[in-house]
Amino acid sequence: MKKGIIFLFIISLILLFSSKEKDILIPGNAIRFRVIANSNSLEDQNKKKIIKSEIEQEVYKLISNSDKSEIKDIINDNMEKIDEIVKSFNVPYQINYGLNYFPSKNYKGVLYQAGNYESLVITLGEGLGANFWCVLFPPLCLLDNETEDVSEVEYKFYVKKILDEF
Repeated sequence: MKKGIIFLFIISLILLFSSKEKDILIPGNAIRFRVIANSNSLEDQNKKKIIKSEIEQEVYKLISNSDKSEIKDIINDNMEKIDEIVKSFNVPYQINYGLNYFPSKNYKGVLYQAGNYESLVITLGEGLGANFWCVLFPPLCLLDNETEDVSEVEYKFYVKKILDEF
């Protein structure tokens, strides 16, 4: 009897760990957004967050209800606006829209693979601090802002739903 219970317990564990759901992968045609802080000082991190919020608000006003090819053109056509926003903070910076390297990241059960991605990258000062990044297209930046308090499972569901739409 004990052997039977132990056998069932081991089989249950094997089934539990072998039925792991596949990671959701962000498509290679995504457009990402990244702001890299000058350093990890509280002042530099706060400045990064403020600049990120202002850029994000401006970009979302411009790209709402657009497809990927339109978004690329819209961002390129509005680089001057983006530049003016960052310039207003009186910090040294670089802006690049094109292919930029992103390290891999697993966030709330969604795998963001490492690689070179089409992206808008703003590097503040030396760019040695922690960074913020999200996906502009499909519009996962907004999703991330709206779902800070949801569970990993709910977040994965929302991400999968958005990816299926695009």
